[in-house]
Amino acid sequence: MFEIRLGDVIDDYCIKCRRLTNHSIVSIVEGAAAKVRCRTCYNDHDYRNEIAPPTKKELKKLALFNEVLAGAPGAIAPLDGIDDSAEVEAVVVGEAAGEETAGEENVAEDAAAPTLPAARAAKPTKSKSPKSK
Repeated sequence: MFEIRLGDVIDDYCIKCRRLTNHSIVSIVEGAAAKVRCRTCYNDHDYRNEIAPPTKKELKKLALFNEVLAGAPGAIAPLDGIDDSAEVEAVVVGEAAGEETAGEENVAEDAAAPTLPAARAAKPTKSKSPKSK
């Protein structure tokens, strides 16, 4: 491997450009890049290891999913990145013992659920008319 130096060019996600761009290393802490400068917009920010932050929509989906998991019978811990292997093993052992899972019940309920008409599901977008002068 090579040792990084100030001014070296690396790829990173730019929070201002909202895309992966070339960056110059501005500061180094313990042998790793700490701050970088985008070579497109010249914005300085922390080095993000080429990972885009989650969007507000993704965060909202995760919160709603965790609410559903918390309310389900025999629920496991919410998805927050922590691996609770004891709870996962308990669920697997319960299924191996022949207990009925909540997922099997939901499949039958989902099959009987009414669906939206195709015309209502895909709403047309409104086009803006040019302003009259």
